Amino acid sequence: MSRSPLAIKIDNVAKRYNLGSNVLDSGSLKENVTALFRGKKVEPNIEGVETDGVHWALKGVSFEVEEGEVVGIIGRNGAGKSTLLKILSRVTAATRGRIEVRGRMSSLLEVGTGFHPELTGRENIFLNGAILGMKRWEIEKKFDEIVAFSEIDRFLDTPVKRYSSGMRVRLAFAVAAHLDPDILVIDEVLAVGDGAFQKKCLGKLKEAGQGNRTVLFVSHSMQAVRALCTRVIVVNEGEIIEDGPTDVVLSKYNRLLQGKRDLTQTNLKTRLMRTSGDLRFTGFRALDSKGEIRWEFEAGEDITLELDYEAFKSVESLGLYILLNSAVSGEAVTTIKEVTHESPISAGQTGTIQVALPGNPLRPGDYTFYIAAGDRHVEKLFDIIDEHLNLPWLTITSEERDIGKVKGYFSIPAKISCR
Repeated sequence: MSRSPLAIKIDNVAKRYNLGSNVLDSGSLKENVTALFRGKKVEPNIEGVETDGVHWALKGVSFEVEEGEVVGIIGRNGAGKSTLLKILSRVTAATRGRIEVRGRMSSLLEVGTGFHPELTGRENIFLNGAILGMKRWEIEKKFDEIVAFSEIDRFLDTPVKRYSSGMRVRLAFAVAAHLDPDILVIDEVLAVGDGAFQKKCLGKLKEAGQGNRTVLFVSHSMQAVRALCTRVIVVNEGEIIEDGPTDVVLSKYNRLLQGKRDLTQTNLKTRLMRTSGDLRFTGFRALDSKGEIRWEFEAGEDITLELDYEAFKSVESLGLYILLNSAVSGEAVTTIKEVTHESPISAGQTGTIQVALPGNPLRPGDYTFYIAAGDRHVEKLFDIIDEHLNLPWLTITSEERDIGKVKGYFSIPAKISCR
């Protein structure tokens, strides 16, 4: 079977950052010229060697992407995923290595990438199209579709600097997805939008993949990656550790995530964009009946979820909301909502919430969490943790031989008799 033409070829790409030192970083031409005027000097690069003030974000990454492939890139925070996409999108330069891109590429790397804050939404649509190399008539042809998708028509002639982060995401994604690039590069920006808009974006990305457009998709949402991508690449500490079919790679990746979770600073910027941050989760774990941390359980086995928290401001009460989803379909399996503290919690106070699931009735499968802390009614949100924080998902197994015939999410106790 003949291969499709290559859209992207990345060969031995490495990226070094000099952290607070007086050494010239190998960045873009603008970065290097600026650094030289500030008196920085060039020192030899020893690839992969971490020293004081030197960090290798990527350490010789190589892979190829064929035209029409939809490839997911996953990994823990700080693994090097975003650095890779910035180099690919020419936002920054590689320290060494070679990249070949065939076709027109559109990138959405962070909220409002490429937008001028003083220009209106309308003007930024035309600016972004011009950057992509499109003619004015091409942009005008797609203009109404972009505005309709973004749902910001009322604010089209308002400067972008007055947009909320959600509005900027809406417009930025609409522009990136509708201006007909050959290659679409999307970083983890959809975590900022609301649930309905996220589904809308995922639907558009699926259309792009089916339309023979090449897509590189960085996400912590395993459900989104599973739904969109046929191939997944795992980046860890600047290196590719897995590259293969989606289901196989995701299973291996989940094992990499397992262990005690310190959430003190994990993805804090995005969490604070979604919530008040008055009280924050600092740890999350699943325990078996012996108190050992595990994320894989037999059907019917006792499970206890533990959530550590710290109050950064005084709160009047604390409510907990847990949503359990299927990692495969994204469907909501069940919810738990409980007021854990009727009385106020003072700033600086810490604690642990335990959620016991005796004899869990879940059928075999993979399940992901969405967990929110808020006021009594969980209307004012203090913090949210979900897939976007690299949380492992819960795996339920069974020794039943006819497991392929067992459908649904729950085992409900039943007594059957015959007369």
